Amino acid sequence: MARLVLLCAASGLLLAAVAAIPPPEEAARMARYVLHSCDWGALATLSAQEGLRGRPFANIFSLSDGPPGPCGGSGVPYLYLTDMEISVQDLEVNSNASLTVSLAQTPYCRKHRYDPQNPLCAHIIFVGSIVKVNDSEAGLAKKALFSRHPEMESWPKDHNWFFAKFNITNIWVLDYFGGLKIVTPEEYYSVKP
Repeated sequence: MARLVLLCAASGLLLAAVAAIPPPEEAARMARYVLHSCDWGALATLSAQEGLRGRPFANIFSLSDGPPGPCGGSGVPYLYLTDMEISVQDLEVNSNASLTVSLAQTPYCRKHRYDPQNPLCAHIIFVGSIVKVNDSEAGLAKKALFSRHPEMESWPKDHNWFFAKFNITNIWVLDYFGGLKIVTPEEYYSVKP
């Protein structure tokens, strides 16, 4: 019952946060806002699998940049991974990846009747690499992920789960008509969402 109350409260905070979308001229803030509003994203790797080697391969991953709510998160996309996962096997060969998150997964686009492909249904494309977090950052990653994805705590221990982060090198924002906006990681991390 307590878990249900916590999930309902978190959902309420997320809905409240989605109501205050940044204006399109604040692309860095929009990127931080969209990431913090999303619980999952599409991670694209270059496949290392037989028959697909070198081809793009996209997969869905749960993520979090911090606990839900108006505090805004850290901006760092954290993931909980296992070497048993096919995309993680790709990342072991080539850690470069792209990550797309979209307000289409929130009530915002449905409320405004925006198709997920409509630029007003903002989405962000991050390019970079996946790296395991060090011991000093593991607590932060755990809090960020388990606060949004509580079932992760009960996932099988024999799968050797580990915390990782998306190390951002490039950011593209599509949140309005007229094309993509480029945001540097420095701009992204310096704004308050």
